[in-house]
Amino acid sequence: MAQGDRAKVLMLATDGFEQSELFDPRRALRDAGYSVTLASNKREPIQGMKHDEKGETITPDALLGEVNASEYDMLVLPGGVANPDKLRTEPDAVKIVCDFMDRGAPVAAICHGPWLLAEADVLRGRTVTAWPSIRTDLRNAGADVVDMEVVIDRNLITSRKPADIPAFNDALLETLRARTPMPA
Repeated sequence: MAQGDRAKVLMLATDGFEQSELFDPRRALRDAGYSVTLASNKREPIQGMKHDEKGETITPDALLGEVNASEYDMLVLPGGVANPDKLRTEPDAVKIVCDFMDRGAPVAAICHGPWLLAEADVLRGRTVTAWPSIRTDLRNAGADVVDMEVVIDRNLITSRKPADIPAFNDALLETLRARTPMPA
């Protein structure tokens, strides 16, 4: 990233994302002056969830296939049960994760979001945390799974649940500040 440029953050989500896990980090990043792009598998508004009830919708900025991962400084993967389960069947979403991990750029996933990391086969030898129901999947993908509100393993940031969002957001912002110039 060139000096003076704002860091650019990419978020991936589709229908079924946990509302607070997309909107709260997005707001924290934007409030800190970072540019945030939301990519999805469709152009129409995607449906957020508040646990098991419908929440707000948001219109994506780009399609997954239009994204050039090298143009972004960080990737954020919100949870929700249906969201990462759908995204892990999207080859473009898996490729984006692989592209970020291959170049060592920060990747952050919360709750069920790490399912996409397991699909991308990037967890071998990593320490992560996640929602309890996917921890076996993460172990089977080669991760060491712990129960902590936020875990940072090199370029990978993970958290367990909506209650961990403040610590998750702090980790996102600290990581960006350490890796990129401060926004103007």
